[in-house]
Amino acid sequence: MPGGRLTQQERQQIALGLADGLAYAEIARRLDRPTSTVTREVMRNGGPTAYRADLAHRATERRAHRRRQATPRGTQATSQPYGRDPEAVRAYEETLTTVFMQSGTPQMMARVMACLTVSDTGSLTAAELVQRLQVSPASVSKAIAFLESQDLVRRERDERRRERYVVDDEVMYQAMMSSARATAQVAGTARQGVGVLGPGTPAGARLENTARFLDFVSESLARAAEQARAILHTKPGATEPEAAGGHEG
Repeated sequence: MPGGRLTQQERQQIALGLADGLAYAEIARRLDRPTSTVTREVMRNGGPTAYRADLAHRATERRAHRRRQATPRGTQATSQPYGRDPEAVRAYEETLTTVFMQSGTPQMMARVMACLTVSDTGSLTAAELVQRLQVSPASVSKAIAFLESQDLVRRERDERRRERYVVDDEVMYQAMMSSARATAQVAGTARQGVGVLGPGTPAGARLENTARFLDFVSESLARAAEQARAILHTKPGATEPEAAGGHEG
């Protein structure tokens, strides 16, 4: 059924569809499921090249079992503020995790990032992440180290001297600037290759054009992020010109 959990037979159809090179949307259409359901299923279970129906089914059963053990009936409902639907929040967190993974973030790092993002405070301790995600402290530590290296989270101490991991209003700005720096680094490396291979050779010309292209992209991304930075600090309902500082005159 479209609203229920995937069956083992449906997972086998997903595996067959991936083997045939079908797009997620086409697989979802054949199953009468949302495309996001198929995308999330595949990304949570090894990705399109490593997905296995039987392993995915067993992994899902284990996750469901852990959730039942970790969260007594009714507990999750009382822990959601603002009258939110707990199941809707959980499903959205999984969707956000999948989107992060599709952008290149490893699975555990994506899960930690999504968990922090949907928290109202934007900060959690290692113990809170372990409890919410039902993973080991070592997994959380490794994920945080990776996210810190990408300037996506930072550490701070609370009033009880506990270390907290934080995503703030500028997380997307930091992510864009990190991407711009990484792109500029690739451009610089490509330009080094021109000197090695020779500027008049086909390979040298290709690398020179690659470097020029990536320089432009990096500079444009950094400039756009700086110009749009103020939007991250505006109240809901403000127009974009107001967020960016308005117009003169």
